[in-house]
Amino acid sequence: MPERRVLECLVDGCCVPAAPGAPVALCERHLAAASDWSSREHGVTDLLPSPCRVCGSRLGVHWVSGWTCAVCEWRHGEIVDGELPPPRVDVVYYLRFDDRIKIGTTANPRQRLAAIWHDEVLAFERGDRTLEQRRHAQFAEERFERTEWFRLTPRLRAHVDTVAAGGSDPWALHARWTSEALALRG
Repeated sequence: MPERRVLECLVDGCCVPAAPGAPVALCERHLAAASDWSSREHGVTDLLPSPCRVCGSRLGVHWVSGWTCAVCEWRHGEIVDGELPPPRVDVVYYLRFDDRIKIGTTANPRQRLAAIWHDEVLAFERGDRTLEQRRHAQFAEERFERTEWFRLTPRLRAHVDTVAAGGSDPWALHARWTSEALALRG
């Protein structure tokens, strides 16, 4: 049977055996010191004590000085300035009704989509009228004349799937874009 060698801590001539299973050869005291340092420098990602008052996210970063939202960087506990209007985030939306797709744009998707009969919100793409017009031109062959509705073809479905890739919930994506716009506003 091979001889088991006990590693000793490699910090400042420490002769205490390294903690069993530690990812680096450090004793428990030096592992705790490294963990404290990492927490101070990088924070610890965890659930916020309560949802972010700006974007609603529950994910936060705990720093020695307090909490910040991991999405929009709002400092937990700070008052949200209710006098500031929400940031404008334009989106091109893709709605499905039966075998048709509507491609439109809005800065207020909840209000706009509530006014349109549809079966499903397929995707949001960040962009304004310019992008919407490009999409209308791109899928002109599938377009029902003089409308924003398009036949659901494999080509259009592939585009919508590409836009939706990486985010199954368009509303969560919109919330993230809004949070980012708030963070950039300062």
